Amino acid sequence: MNIEEFDYDLPRDLIAQTPAETREASRLLVLGRSTGDLEDRAFVDLRRLLRAGDCLVVNDSRVIPARVLAEDDGGRPVELLFVEPIDDHAWRALVRPGRRCRPGAHLRAGGVRLRVMATDADGTRVIAREQGTIAALLEAHGVPPLPPYIERNAKPAPEDWERYQTVYAATPGSVAAPTAGLHFTTAMLDVLRAAGVEAHRITLHVGPATFRPVTAASVEEHRLPAERASVSEAAAQAINRARAEGRRVVAVGTTTVRTLESAADASGQLQPFEGVAALTIRPGHRFRVVDALLTNFHLPRSSLLLLVAAFAGRERVLAAYRHAVAARYRFYSYGDAMLII
Repeated sequence: MNIEEFDYDLPRDLIAQTPAETREASRLLVLGRSTGDLEDRAFVDLRRLLRAGDCLVVNDSRVIPARVLAEDDGGRPVELLFVEPIDDHAWRALVRPGRRCRPGAHLRAGGVRLRVMATDADGTRVIAREQGTIAALLEAHGVPPLPPYIERNAKPAPEDWERYQTVYAATPGSVAAPTAGLHFTTAMLDVLRAAGVEAHRITLHVGPATFRPVTAASVEEHRLPAERASVSEAAAQAINRARAEGRRVVAVGTTTVRTLESAADASGQLQPFEGVAALTIRPGHRFRVVDALLTNFHLPRSSLLLLVAAFAGRERVLAAYRHAVAARYRFYSYGDAMLII
């Protein structure tokens, strides 16, 4: 399949620049996975769309303040996005502009001295702190790594520190939020549990590939970089029990889908997992664990849109997106949600 088959037209004014007034105030487009039927709902209606016994699985990765504004020795600005630790003192980072971050270059961020140690094959730099840890640098001088389509991404607003984070975020490591979970409040999760919906956590640390378009012309040639992930033994047992009893596994977000499908064996049994999720999900994938998906609206020609199309079918998903555009849903990270069930 050609990646152009996963394109769609989106007016720029439908790209959400700010979160909804409250987390649960977003809209919800319900797509019938087997029928293609569409229904316009509100996110708070999720409590009526899920049923007792459903197994809701969320990604509890916490977004780190990964973007750091620095200077080179000439005082010229350099933007760093720290994406993955090598050890306490050195991380891999995306840099801009690259010409100011050649191996051996020195940088300063808030008085902290940094050195560019190497350039990896994918263009990321290895950035080392001369004294102290990178984690402490991020804590003191980092800001939330908002996506590039949010116009204030270089200077996040105070609200972004809270709203670009799920209420259940616990394990630091992501450079982008698992955005389907941004709609939940603690109170809403309590209501779902009281109605008999189980909630379980897995972890996948979202990497920078979530911002990147698919560059391969053929969908089959695309490979999504591996991301650090884990599934606890307790979560694996609970999800396996739900499947054995014929209860639905409802994944919150594409990151949760990637983790669960990566951790499943050929029979669909989920295994405790600690490592990297390397599975690229594209049309033709046979889903072994996930029965329903709550997700946001994704960029054209993106790996996330490929995953959603694999789950519900390209034609149905693109028809749903055309409906969402016509109905003026809000798109992307701070936008509205879609439930495929």
